[in-house]
Order: sequence, then structure tokens, then C-alpha cells
Amino acid sequence: MDIGDAAVIDARGLDMLITVLSESGYDTRGPIVRDGAIMPGPVTGVSDLPAGYRDAQAPGHYRLEHKGDSALFAWAVGPGSWKAEFFPPTQELWRATVDGAISFTEPDHHAEPMAIIGARPCEVAALDVLDRVLSSGAASDPRYSARRDGAFIVTAECGTPAATCFCTSMGTGPGADTGFDLALTELGDGENQRYVVRIGTERGAEVLSQLPTVAVAAADLDARQEILESASGAMKRELRTEGLPALLARNLDHPQWEAVADRCLACGNCTLVCPTCFCSDVHDTTSLTGEVSRQRSWASCFDLDHSYLHGGPVRASTSSRYRQWLTHKLSTWWDQFGTSGCIGCGRCIAWCPVGIDLTEEVATIQHSDGAVRAGSSPGEPAP
Repeated sequence: MDIGDAAVIDARGLDMLITVLSESGYDTRGPIVRDGAIMPGPVTGVSDLPAGYRDAQAPGHYRLEHKGDSALFAWAVGPGSWKAEFFPPTQELWRATVDGAISFTEPDHHAEPMAIIGARPCEVAALDVLDRVLSSGAASDPRYSARRDGAFIVTAECGTPAATCFCTSMGTGPGADTGFDLALTELGDGENQRYVVRIGTERGAEVLSQLPTVAVAAADLDARQEILESASGAMKRELRTEGLPALLARNLDHPQWEAVADRCLACGNCTLVCPTCFCSDVHDTTSLTGEVSRQRSWASCFDLDHSYLHGGPVRASTSSRYRQWLTHKLSTWWDQFGTSGCIGCGRCIAWCPVGIDLTEEVATIQHSDGAVRAGSSPGEPAP
């Protein structure tokens, strides 16, 4: 089989896929249930995947429910994204010891390659965004690249989006077109449970050739299309992106920034669960024996010290920090990396303690901007 071809496997074939990747030297990881949520974790077979689980999400709300069926991919996304597997929350950069002379050591960057089983299409898109920042950018990160290069990606197309999802607006789901080695679409249930598998790379074709497959039928392809269309229709949230970078750039003094600041706790949850936020901080720790360790940890633009310059922080108010996050994600990210920093996963909505919804915030600014441009006088307050 070649790139673009498709076949069908059953649950046994999916189990064998995980085994083949593991025996090929990959660190196999996939979605598991941990701490009451769907999280990335090590998997050795189908039995480790979240069979029968659904996630109920809303602004400021996330709950897992078990339906007792055999569906493995009937959930949307959890709080943990695949970003952490390539760009860890905390990572040691180097260590120095003094024993007559100062010696420096660095951790080995070349870990075994990773195979991800069941990443959602929006999460595959998020990895592409991170690649532009951390691999292809002017300041590439060798630690990220060492882990990311050679990763084998098996995406699981989404048939059950959460109420907070809006990936159709961002063009990142619910189906996948690029960025994967193999793409799965779960069909049927019980004894009739099967997976349409599409090949994205030559590596994917080679791995699929080692699995028991049957020819894909027209009915299977039709069922896949119906699932994706149903998932797209189920998403009620929308982010209108046409002209959005320029719109936000000309509304930096919009009163909505102060309105959202009255609710925002500046806790940084939205940046921690975001699969594309990449800000980090570096700090040193010294032991009583003189050993020094330099570590890098995730940081947030909601932290007061994030914009600290001599004399104080540049963004002292909550409104300025929320504005920085949203306008970077949806506007200036385009200037830096040629893409949006948002992939429509809805995590920032579900995991915001007060349920702030960025699609509503943007819609408010779009509505008032349209009213001003349609007929208001210059300097006249927006309605």
C-alpha cells in the first residue's frame, strides 16, 4: 500500500499496531484515564486505552463519564496535551559541580523515539504550530527537536467533540489531512468495531503492512464521512477568523479588555492547558555543596513577573495580560510564525475557573468593531 491508501483493522489489529511500534523501539504513548481525566501516558496495548469513556465539557467544567461500551476514542480532549511529551513542564538544562575545577554536564537529549497513539487532529495541528516555533524558528530548541524528530504519529479522527470545541473554525478538525503517519477513524461497536486506517507516510505504510487488514469498503468510507460531518455539525462554538489579526490590532483599547479583567483571575490555567503556548522561564538552584542546576519551566504571560523590566512589569493590569495572551494567540502569532496560535481545542474555555470563553470575547469585539466601521463617527464609543 502507498501514501493515501486506506484499509480496515479491528481491535486486534489496533493492539498489534501498538505492539509493532513498541517492538520497533518506540516509546508508545496514548490517551489513558488518570486523575479523573483523559491524559497522555504509556500504553502497551488496547487494554490501556480509555474504553467506554466520554467527557462532558463546558465553560469552567470537565467531567469524565463511563458509558460501559467498547468505544476507545469517544471523547474529545483532556487537560494534558502532547506538548508536554516534547516540551516538558520542567527540564534540566545543565548541571555544574565544583571539585577542584568547575565541570558542566548536560542531560542526554537523544531519548528513544516516541509513538503517539490516538492524538486528535487538532493536537496534530498544535504540534505543527510548535514545530514552527521550536524547530523551524530562528531560535530552535535542540531538546524539543531531539524528542520530536522521528516521532510516529497515529491520529484518531474525532466523532464526539466537546461543547467547548471549535476546531472547524480553525481548519484543524475533526478530520485529519496531514501531519500523521497513520490516521484512524473508529467505526461501529462491540463485535463490529473496526477502524478505517489511512496512510500518511512511507513509515506508516511499512507499519500497516505488518498488521492484519481487510480492504476498505465504500460503506466504510461513507461511514467515516458521516461521522466527520456529524462532528462538524455538533460544534456550536465558532471563531470567525477572517480579518481577525487586523481587527484585534486596531482594538487594543477596546473596553472589553477591562470587562473580561473583572472576571479573569490571572491564574494562567489557559496557558498551562494550551497545546501551543511555549513561554518558559529559566532558574538556577544551588546546593549546600556548591552544585548548581539550571532548569527550564513553563511560564505564563499572566504572571506579573513575565513582563518585568527594570523598574517593574510592563503589563501590570489583568486586562493588559489577558489582552497580551489573546492578541498574541490570534493576531501577532501570524506575524511571527505565519499561522494562528489557536487550534480550536477549547481547553482554555473548559479549564478556566470562571468560564471565560475566548470565542465570546472575540465576537464582542468583532460586533462592536463592525458597528463602528459601519457608521459611527471617529472617536465615538462602540455600542
